[in-house]
Amino acid sequence: MALLHISGIQKRFGGLLAVNGAGMDVADGELLGLIGPNGSGKTTLLNVLSGHLAADAGEVQLDGRSVLGLNPTQLTRLGVLRMFQMTRVFNRVSAYDNLIVCGLAMGLDEAAASRRALELLDELKLNHVMHLDAGQLSGGQKKLLEFGACFMAPPRIALLDEPFAAVHPVMKETMSEFIRRRNQSGQTFILVSHDMPVVVDLCARSVCMNAGRVLADGPTQQVLREPAVIEAYLGEQEQEEQNHA
Repeated sequence: MALLHISGIQKRFGGLLAVNGAGMDVADGELLGLIGPNGSGKTTLLNVLSGHLAADAGEVQLDGRSVLGLNPTQLTRLGVLRMFQMTRVFNRVSAYDNLIVCGLAMGLDEAAASRRALELLDELKLNHVMHLDAGQLSGGQKKLLEFGACFMAPPRIALLDEPFAAVHPVMKETMSEFIRRRNQSGQTFILVSHDMPVVVDLCARSVCMNAGRVLADGPTQQVLREPAVIEAYLGEQEQEEQNHA
């Protein structure tokens, strides 16, 4: 049985069908790439899976239990953790205290939260800024901090939405290695990213969406060679070129 079973998800915004019958299974311990051109429905699907949007139709099961319709707090307690495209940290408290707050909210006691925060700050190479207010960190450092907050207590599944966007290459490598190590130890991920080299490097399997539908599902290299996938990305490129003309 899949850890996460998604079937027939639909989400409409007025006349726009943002997700149109999307479905996939995610195995326990899998690192799944979720790719597709802009506007394909990837982030909307993550918002449904994390409880930030209510689906109009479909089913989501975690460990065989229906979780569609649960709110973000309920899903977090079940181990569904979400990292957003726009970084969300507490700007007026230290990086260290950001992690402590998240750990306490996840049920750790203060001593355990402190130990875990120090481990993550070291692993994410943020030791030297741990006592700075998070608002003083660079954009990439904030991304790493938010990333660490998701792992104060190991989630059942981590939903990562463009974690590498606008991140310095050195920090991107730190994050990539963190994901790789966690996945090798059994952590499950869904990774949304436009950074194809990273997706190819990290994700053995990928799902490509376009216009709210699943276009292809399989080994990442095979998916990227699918004619429908190539056409979807070329269509996006042509649109961008027209917009800049």
